[in-house]
Amino acid sequence: MAHLRSGRRRALALPVGLALIASLGFLPAGSASAAPVDDTAAAVSTDGPKLSYVVNTNGGHSTVKSVKKAIAKAGGTVVIAYDQIGVIVVHSQNPEFGETIRKVRGVASAGATRTKPLSAQTTTDIKAEQPLSAKEAKAATAKASEDQDALEPLQWDLPAIKADKAHQKTLGSSRVTVGVIDTGVDDTHPDLAPNFDRGASVSCVGGTPDTADGAWRPGPEESDHGTHVAGTIAAAKNGTGITGVAPGVKVSGIKVSQPDGFFYTEAVVCGFVWAAEHGVDVTNNSYYTDPWLFNCEDDPDQKALADAVTRATRYAEGKGAVNVAAAGNSDLDLAADELTDTSSPNDTTPGDRVIDPKECLDIPSQVSGVVTVSATGAKNLKASYSNYGLGVIDVAAPGGDRTAYQAPEAPAVNGMVLSTLPGGGFGYKGGTSMASPHAAGVAALIKSKHPYASPWLVKTLLSAQADAASCTNPYDIDGDGTVDAVCEGGKNKNGFYGAGVVDALDAVRW
Repeated sequence: MAHLRSGRRRALALPVGLALIASLGFLPAGSASAAPVDDTAAAVSTDGPKLSYVVNTNGGHSTVKSVKKAIAKAGGTVVIAYDQIGVIVVHSQNPEFGETIRKVRGVASAGATRTKPLSAQTTTDIKAEQPLSAKEAKAATAKASEDQDALEPLQWDLPAIKADKAHQKTLGSSRVTVGVIDTGVDDTHPDLAPNFDRGASVSCVGGTPDTADGAWRPGPEESDHGTHVAGTIAAAKNGTGITGVAPGVKVSGIKVSQPDGFFYTEAVVCGFVWAAEHGVDVTNNSYYTDPWLFNCEDDPDQKALADAVTRATRYAEGKGAVNVAAAGNSDLDLAADELTDTSSPNDTTPGDRVIDPKECLDIPSQVSGVVTVSATGAKNLKASYSNYGLGVIDVAAPGGDRTAYQAPEAPAVNGMVLSTLPGGGFGYKGGTSMASPHAAGVAALIKSKHPYASPWLVKTLLSAQADAASCTNPYDIDGDGTVDAVCEGGKNKNGFYGAGVVDALDAVRW
């Protein structure tokens, strides 16, 4: 798999051989102070499994202070409080903690971020799904023109969005940073080291920022996903290796996944807040927040997770960041009246449930204000796996597909996306995880061209400059005579491609 495990749906495993805010006005209204906590409460149980929670508060600092006291009385320990957005991360072994704290005045919502107990994490050996062969590398190098990096002939995705032509005008500004909120980035890679922003890099794995040197890197047995994403955005144009969409901008690593590949709410919130406060201009989010593929408003735990991530994304946007996210790889119509979720919760025992995607959100991709990106293949058609939905998809970008479905033109030989891997390597991956960083790279080029542009303007230009793509109907990507998905909408806005495929050349011309 090109993603972290069977439950991860942002990066696709393919077989080998194939809103803007200016302040914290988004916080729920509340009194400036909360009522005193009842000191006569009975002793709380502490014999349950140790779980992590997010507690979202109303009002200001005095309310947060009061809620913290209530958390302690309810058997919780504050790990970190993000007072900027009214989100408190808590650990507790009180089985009734969530129900108890939700009754406290000043608490807007609260819920467990996982369904399994906190424990020491195990690691899984994750390798590149399709590593670049020495034969392919040698052939590509022989075909590279003077103005191309050695492996660029294999990158069909760059001309698909006119990035190769954009590079003739500009590579982007080193004053622009794209934060890769993901599994970690190997900044020692020769194609990433020249553009790496150490000051904007961190590990948020435990829900708190760890700024130790190299904390943002994936461990030796952890996923290469974030490093691949980073290369697509900003691999240096230095004569060797590959070329990123915006090879002149900076990229930072904001590590938020556990060693076993889970992206929990407390880490994701930490990642967005870190990006907001460290000058990140664009964030890329090629994941969904575990353990729920969709987070439903009528479930108190899931609602709390969605609330916390929403607050964090809006805070980042309020600080100037454009948030870009992958649409997912389940070939689902996210605008349908109902969907069946078969994978949640993915950290214990999943079960089937029918959900309304308007009430149950995939976060962060369906959070209001986040740019949602679907994937295309080498023939510029919706990738076989990509989620879609009229009014949900904002733009499309290359994510790759099976070569049998969408084969690239020579000299490229693989229908997936080639990018960087830890340890100085290169390999192919496919998924909306690969599409999102293409869009993030184009957003970085727009920000380079318009350094004072607001997130709203960058997002507007990203959509306005996109190359409109008509619906693909009937859509029978595997040619078996059965329609695989139905596209709704017109040429300028539809469920498969949104406003169209992102355009790097227009990004540097407009």
